Amino acid sequence: MNITDLNRDGGIGCNSMLVELGPFRLLIDAGMHPKKAGLESMPEFSLVEDNSLDLVLLTHCHLDHLGSMPVLIRRQSQAQLLTSIPSRDLAGRMLRNSINVMKRQREELGKPELPLYTKQDVKRVEQRILPMAYDRTRTFHQNGSELKVTFYQAGHVAGASGLGLEYKGRKIFFTGDVLFSKQKTLAGARFPKGEMDTLVMETTRGSTVRANGTTRQDEVDRLFRTIEHFLSHGGSVLVPVFAFGRMQEILSLANDARKEGRLRKCPIFCSGLGMDLANYFDTISRKTGLLNFRRQVLKDLQVQRLPNSMKPGVNPKERGLYIVSSGMLVEHTPSYTVAASLLHHHQNGICFVGYNDPDTPGGKLLATEPGDPFLFDAIDYSCHVQAHIEKFDMSGHAERGELVEFAQSANPRAIVLNHGDPESRAWFFNELTSFSENRKILDPQPLERYLV
Repeated sequence: MNITDLNRDGGIGCNSMLVELGPFRLLIDAGMHPKKAGLESMPEFSLVEDNSLDLVLLTHCHLDHLGSMPVLIRRQSQAQLLTSIPSRDLAGRMLRNSINVMKRQREELGKPELPLYTKQDVKRVEQRILPMAYDRTRTFHQNGSELKVTFYQAGHVAGASGLGLEYKGRKIFFTGDVLFSKQKTLAGARFPKGEMDTLVMETTRGSTVRANGTTRQDEVDRLFRTIEHFLSHGGSVLVPVFAFGRMQEILSLANDARKEGRLRKCPIFCSGLGMDLANYFDTISRKTGLLNFRRQVLKDLQVQRLPNSMKPGVNPKERGLYIVSSGMLVEHTPSYTVAASLLHHHQNGICFVGYNDPDTPGGKLLATEPGDPFLFDAIDYSCHVQAHIEKFDMSGHAERGELVEFAQSANPRAIVLNHGDPESRAWFFNELTSFSENRKILDPQPLERYLV
């Protein structure tokens, strides 16, 4: 097997991996880099000749895995696109929202090539999808050879999948983005057991260690104790979330907390894509049973749309709980607007519940000391950090120890590391090497072709 990481910057970004297996040519994911815009945000598709792919496999619908798919499918008119049933239902909605974002970026950043694709391109993607039920194998034939493909539930977000390939008796497994722990709205990963020849695994949390004895549920409980504290003292609370998955998870947890008396009755505000995706989650839950979410949660909580009257530095008159995207306070998003309103007032809180890249406004705010100035550059507003900033370890990615345990149980001949920053990959490389010096551990460099 030959692999090439098409993410020209490596790390976590525009995820896309070319896999050459005998006569079969596959591409796993076609993402878009969240910190870049325009052509530079895409994988290096120039390394893949037009109409040269047999299969394209999509692990899940986060845009760092999906965002460039219309561009790829435009160039690979013969390739079949495989993804899970929930991802089949979600992909088009995520991509159409991406078009709207790119149109805004065209004006803000002066990038005339944006948007990179049209609604017609998105429709072409939707038409090309061959939905894959979990744990059901499909066999593909090429030049007298056969390739077996199986999708496995990966936790993480709705529709997320690990990918099993079998070629000439060799079992190859791609974890994709994985969470083994159960969430309120989604079961944890259900990966195959037994030995594998090759394991390609994510490394997101390689440099992150959860406090000893602390569980995900402990963090959930701490989150709602913190929210209740600020609300009881007359403040408001912002919980920045990703619109896809995390917003619906936090709303479901808030509904439970209110029923159990751990969250007082107060206004709850949401906005945008996450509200629309609640309808999709409800439908997927009813059709497949692969999710545990009902739109009724919004009615039970009496969720309101984010008011248009919020202004930088002006504390909102109506105190409440703001569960809005983006999770990293990206410029020109609802969470960015709400943070600019709340940050200067000591009775308020901002509770981060997911990963924040250090270069994003969310990452920069987490690195700012209380009382120090913070600049909302996109709106030319600066204030001193008076609100309380808290971080909660509720990641959608598996603990590093869990991934090492999975790798040990699979006992692969070779392990390929991906989807992690250099420090995280280095930890996994050292840890995995320590329990078997004879095993091949590969941390591939971007755009280089490797024989595995």
